[in-house]
Amino acid sequence: MPATDPLSVTEALHARRSVRAFTDTPVDPALLSDIFAAAQRAPSGGNLQPWQATVVTGDRWAAVKDAVGARIAMGRDGYEPEYDIYPKGLTEPWEARRFGVGEALYGALGIPRDDKAGRIAQFVENYRGFGAPVMLFLHCSRIMGPPQWSDMGMWLQSVMLLLVEAGLASCPQECWAMYGKTVRAALGLEEGQILFTGLAIGYADKDAAVNRWQVPRAGLEEVIDWQGF
Repeated sequence: MPATDPLSVTEALHARRSVRAFTDTPVDPALLSDIFAAAQRAPSGGNLQPWQATVVTGDRWAAVKDAVGARIAMGRDGYEPEYDIYPKGLTEPWEARRFGVGEALYGALGIPRDDKAGRIAQFVENYRGFGAPVMLFLHCSRIMGPPQWSDMGMWLQSVMLLLVEAGLASCPQECWAMYGKTVRAALGLEEGQILFTGLAIGYADKDAAVNRWQVPRAGLEEVIDWQGF
């Protein structure tokens, strides 16, 4: 972990973003080990600590990409979702936020709406981890419920902020759950494990346009109801 001038929590929160273009610079496993050890301080109800992670690089990472790539080539017949990533019948304001961020992403890349091939190619980049040299797959026992999934989210956020502090970048990717069975098989996970998300890890390509656009956030008036103040 950095020995001098660490970022404040506020600075790390503002610096963190979902990076969609990485360099091929290797990541020191000892640094990752320090980060994961620190993230173990993330809160969890009843101290269950339900999160489990499998971290891959090199040939193991390539094998996962190849296996999922074969499923992608099957089109919709290749889908094997672990869960609904987005609620069915998504309404406003959430649908507008989801649509808006997608259009902003393609806009940053210069891919117009009528360039279907370009958009598909960019989508497939999800399943290459956007070039990240390391992928973390976060999973848990199938007996766990919504409170424990919330715990996994807190652990994941802790990891992402610690990565920022260490000069690394990341991109959480629930899209891997669309091919959960294949990912689990490639990782050697038992059926009793459910895949939650992937987390691409590496060093950001700072010259990539896709890493320079800003994702908007809702104002406090949309999400906070002050009472009794």
